[in-house]
Amino acid sequence: MLTVSQLRAARAMTGMTVEELAAASGLSKSAIEEAEASHVFANAGVTDRLRSIFESKGVLFLGAGEDDAGAGPGLRLRQQFHDEESAPRTSTPQTTTKNRCSAGTL
Repeated sequence: MLTVSQLRAARAMTGMTVEELAAASGLSKSAIEEAEASHVFANAGVTDRLRSIFESKGVLFLGAGEDDAGAGPGLRLRQQFHDEESAPRTSTPQTTTKNRCSAGTL
C-alpha cells in the first residue's frame, strides 16, 4: 500500500513538479496536492495511477518490514540513468591549477 509520505518522497526523488505529475497521470493539480496533504488515500484509483507513474520513473516502493524487519515503509530508486547529469562518472576529472582550491579560498 502506497503511503502519503511515500508519494511525497517519490515526487521529490524524481524531481517532478505537481504540474508534471498531473500531466503524466491525467489527474488535476489539485488532486495531486490534496493527495499529498491528506493522511490516508481515499481513492485506490489515484494511488494506482501515481504508483504506476513513479515506478515508470524507477521508484521502488517498499512495504513496512520488507527490507528490514524493524523498518517502516519506504522507497528507493532503481539504478538506471537516462541522461548525462544523472549518470555516474566513468573517469576521475583531472585537477588543474584553474580548478584547484586551497583551504580558505573561494
